[in-house]
Amino acid sequence: MRISDRSGKLKDDNQLLKKFQKEGDLNVLGELFAKHSEMVYYVCLRYFNEVERSKDATMQIFELLITKINKQDIRDFPKWLYVVSKNHCLMALRATKNKMEMLTSDFVEFSALTHPEDTNEEREEVLTLLEDCISKLPEKQKVSINLFFLKQKCYKEVTEITGYNLKEVKSFIQNGKRNLKICIDRNGKSTL
Repeated sequence: MRISDRSGKLKDDNQLLKKFQKEGDLNVLGELFAKHSEMVYYVCLRYFNEVERSKDATMQIFELLITKINKQDIRDFPKWLYVVSKNHCLMALRATKNKMEMLTSDFVEFSALTHPEDTNEEREEVLTLLEDCISKLPEKQKVSINLFFLKQKCYKEVTEITGYNLKEVKSFIQNGKRNLKICIDRNGKSTL
């Protein structure tokens, strides 16, 4: 019985896929995506471990489909969508890791902590140290640093999100950077 259910589902997916490719009707794509959106969400949740980020990623993946579908030969839509979802999450995590490396260089002289010949493991230690130091910041500094550097929000957006005034936000970011540098200097030399 499962086999017939699977082949019937594949047939429906293929019909909707062909209809979207032919007509470009976003309602058809929405119907096709809705059948598999729960799977996409759980793939994202597995990678991000954050409900809101996973919901956002699910919507981003839907938007990606609008252009990706017509560029590829798709034989099994659910499997293809799974791979697209997984790749999207991995790229997002990689981008976050790159932001962490850029953030590290803002607080310490990156060359003092890493060298071009350093292994990925050594770079991971630096990033782990940075994450640990961020977690030790006072709450207002931590929130401001995360929003400003990691989520790349401007001062105005940080004030709107947090409710802090502009002067406070600038102070929290400046003091947070100083405290991170101190933490990294103190802990980095013993671990690296």
